[in-house]
Amino acid sequence: MLGQLEHELELHVPASEAWDLFGTLRLGQFVAKELPQLFDNVELIEGDGGVGTVLKLTFASGVAGPSGYKEKFTKVDNEKRIKETEVVEGGYLELGFTLFRVRLEVIEKGEESSIIKSSIEYEVKEEHASNASFVSVQSLATIAELAKNFLNKNKPSKEAT
Repeated sequence: MLGQLEHELELHVPASEAWDLFGTLRLGQFVAKELPQLFDNVELIEGDGGVGTVLKLTFASGVAGPSGYKEKFTKVDNEKRIKETEVVEGGYLELGFTLFRVRLEVIEKGEESSIIKSSIEYEVKEEHASNASFVSVQSLATIAELAKNFLNKNKPSKEAT
């Protein structure tokens, strides 16, 4: 069984500024700091933020489901501003999924505006098809909203440039 979910949010910062957060390892640090109710830790296992980078995400105690998972960066395109990660250990794989991919794309909308498009693509074995109901873009929507507020607060003022 295949599935895909998407979420989009307009950011009031240039695409280059949004990509400086979403396209780098800063996003993992940001998530760990801003969402302690969801994640206890986001740990760099290997890599420098490029393709092949592996992160270990540990959920906070009390979060339903697996205690965490490892994800691998499978695509990082700085020109098109696209990053894809796949769960390679734990998490959804323990629930019968054979693929769980998150794609983040920063789309330039204007000089001072961009869109963060988040999507989840998954494949789950037929005998575990009911577990597809666990897939949600809510955490990606929450991360996008927190990032929007963070980027707006930390936007360089035009007078300073």
